[in-house]
Amino acid sequence: MSKRKAVEIDATGMAPGRLATQIAALLMGKGKVTYVPYKDMGDKVVVKNVKYIKFTGKKLDQKVYYHHSNYPGGLKEVPAKKMMEKPDKLVLHAVARMIPKNKLRTDRLRRVSFK
Repeated sequence: MSKRKAVEIDATGMAPGRLATQIAALLMGKGKVTYVPYKDMGDKVVVKNVKYIKFTGKKLDQKVYYHHSNYPGGLKEVPAKKMMEKPDKLVLHAVARMIPKNKLRTDRLRRVSFK
């Protein structure tokens, strides 16, 4: 197994989704020649300047993030403007939804850190 390297990404001016796709690919190791989907061979990712990410258009005012508590009437809505109070949580949320839902997921998400 190859060694993990630490990859730094500067998030200044990037859209959250575009940033999340880059992070997800690095965490899974998709750019490596030795990539296989059932092994965790990705790199560590350090994201700098995450507070400077930008939403395009009117998304900051109009976009809403949803989750459900699985109870009747348990739909929760959080606007993007409120999520931007903790931008690292917003980016991690986007990355988590781009990584396959399997046993390797939690280990991959632990390798993301923010500066």
